[in-house]
Amino acid sequence: MWALAAALSVQLAPSPVYVAVVIGISALVVATYGLGGPLARAFPVLVGLAVAFGLVRVVLAAATSHGIGTVLFTTPAVTLPRLLGGFTVGGPVELEVVLQAGAEAFAIVGLVAAFGAFNAVVSHHELVQTVPRAFYELGLVVIVALAFVPATLESIHVTREADRARTGGRTVRRGRLLRQIVPVLERGLERAMALAESMDARGFGRELIGRAERGAAWCGLGALVLLGGSFVALVARSGGVAAVLGLAGAGLLVGAVVLASRASGRPRYRPRTMRRTDWAVASLSMVAPLALGLLGVADDSSLTWAADPLRWPAVHALAVLSLAALSAPLLLQPIPSRAGYGRRAPDRPDRVPSTAEVKAIGGRVGAS
Repeated sequence: MWALAAALSVQLAPSPVYVAVVIGISALVVATYGLGGPLARAFPVLVGLAVAFGLVRVVLAAATSHGIGTVLFTTPAVTLPRLLGGFTVGGPVELEVVLQAGAEAFAIVGLVAAFGAFNAVVSHHELVQTVPRAFYELGLVVIVALAFVPATLESIHVTREADRARTGGRTVRRGRLLRQIVPVLERGLERAMALAESMDARGFGRELIGRAERGAAWCGLGALVLLGGSFVALVARSGGVAAVLGLAGAGLLVGAVVLASRASGRPRYRPRTMRRTDWAVASLSMVAPLALGLLGVADDSSLTWAADPLRWPAVHALAVLSLAALSAPLLLQPIPSRAGYGRRAPDRPDRVPSTAEVKAIGGRVGAS
């Protein structure tokens, strides 16, 4: 719920100032509650990938959009054939186009930061347990995909350490890329095969189809048809028909989930229940998108920013206070490490024992 609240806040307030606030809060959440190891290291990697894709977006927008504002410089231009669109690539690079594309790319970075923080903080084992039984197979596949980046980073770290051990700590640049890529790919394939064998041994996706599953499938099909009809009614500007079809489709969708959940006999071992603190943090986090939505209804001009006309982004105190609700997790005390989760224990003791203590311990061990 916190990740959804942060993503909705970025969507409702895509101004670069407010997106920067969301990214900063996400980084603080990872620094406070990060599980350590590859999960925490995946957060800067995901944000860096989002920045790289954002730069590509800025370059493409600057090369294909013209005639808006101040020209910074001019590049060679090529006009594509009509079959490929017939637009011009290159030519004048304009300041307003670059800034607008950069602001839109920065909003994407904010979305990736929110879900990157979610991936660095959440326990994937508990996440599998909390998935509704109707979506257990789909949820397991999605969670395995979420763990792909941390697992790859862990393989890269182990491969680099092994390469340093083989070379005695010396940096050998010749063939280093090949020495690192092949073991990472090999570990990834071995991990995928082990996961596939484990899922096959547990009979994943091999349950017999009963009446409840068939009923859930028909309800799901009917929900899709009704929701599609609601969308068509909205396009045709028939609000009443769209509302009726949408409510009926949502009802069938809920019915499909309930039927599929009851039909599944998957037991839950030590389920993680929502406590009062969890509900409090989730409720406070949802205050941010709700307040931003009310500001949007009140036509707050600071929520969005446009480069034409060129001006500094406006900042309103109410919007900043609304985003401050996303820092609700920071008000809690971090939970100590348990069952392999939580912060990594320090590699060194807080206090080095004295020589007398070492001799006393050695004497007791020898006597025993």
